[in-house]
Amino acid sequence: MERALRGAAPDTLPDVLREQLRARYAATDGELLMGDYSMTRLQPVGGGPGTAPLPMHSGPAGRAFGAQEAQTVLTTSPALAEVHLPVTVHGDRLGVLSVTLPVERYSEEIRDELQEVAEALGHQIVVAERHTDRYVRARRADRLTLAAEIQWELLPGRSHSHPVFDLGAQLEPAYSIHGDNFDWTTSDGRLTLTVTNGMGEGIEAALLTSLAVNALRNARRAGLDLVGQANLADQALYGQHRGERHVSALLLRFALADGRAEVVDAGSPRMWRLREGRVEPVELDAQLPLGMFEDTVYAVQRFQVDPGDRLVFVSDGVYDAGSPLGERFSDRALTRALTRSRLLPPSQVPYAVLREVADHRGEADAEDDAMVVCLDWHGPQGGAGRAEPATS
Repeated sequence: MERALRGAAPDTLPDVLREQLRARYAATDGELLMGDYSMTRLQPVGGGPGTAPLPMHSGPAGRAFGAQEAQTVLTTSPALAEVHLPVTVHGDRLGVLSVTLPVERYSEEIRDELQEVAEALGHQIVVAERHTDRYVRARRADRLTLAAEIQWELLPGRSHSHPVFDLGAQLEPAYSIHGDNFDWTTSDGRLTLTVTNGMGEGIEAALLTSLAVNALRNARRAGLDLVGQANLADQALYGQHRGERHVSALLLRFALADGRAEVVDAGSPRMWRLREGRVEPVELDAQLPLGMFEDTVYAVQRFQVDPGDRLVFVSDGVYDAGSPLGERFSDRALTRALTRSRLLPPSQVPYAVLREVADHRGEADAEDDAMVVCLDWHGPQGGAGRAEPATS
């Protein structure tokens, strides 16, 4: 079946898969559902008649997506087995594959085979998206603004799993985001993570952030360290806007072998740490945003992440969200949100925190973008770190 998927035209993967499932397992249905941009719905990809979006956080398909485990529902009239399987690539949760087959054809071995099929499908979707819009369009429960289109195209994904760490992130409002962004990569034994927030609104903010992200990537891929990355992005932004527009950013780099970390704090995104049940902000030396002045000199700080640490990064759209009474979300509410979500995996923490921000805001519209990035540090096998304060 994997060979059939590899040989399928990029826009026909669900159709070829449905035929293969019918031939091999006598499946009466095989439906691919993609997670939408707001992480609230599972959207069908061109399925058969009667297909409709499903809730992402309830029902068997939603449980498969959230728990990242296959969920099976057996019915007696007719006698069918509905198997819902997560479609995930390196921790990036794409959606769910739902397969319906006669109950006499179902077993735990068949379920495991179907999970392998779902994993192969996920990898093929990632490749196919370079050549077709079918899966990108399926993710949309609503139309994206042009600014949001620019921002989502910049993102590396919304979650990622690695033996040493797990990452999860989300932007809101998903369909009209403009200035907030995150980026990550693992190379040469290091995780590099950047969290950025371009000033302004709409297209101007999106283009500003796009310039910053691509400048940072260009510097990173040229082998420059964090200070070099900050300098190049700062020069690119100042050269384009002469200080009239700037980008706030946190640039971080983690050594996978021992958890030693470096950070350049160039603006408003904030970092919080959950260690041994205690939530606290990580105080950093604030430096100038990227592009504010010509030839700004940046300095790196160093700190240690230990196995079991959780780091959470939030933009000012989270921290400054106001209630109907004018109260900011701020330290107390954020501490409470991070404590309540401590048992959730990083892929689910951003959604949980952003829901608390929405509840705090009430019926009022958001005044700014909101971004949450969550990093769980497992450390190398058998590794142990030592907590150190941030130092210059």
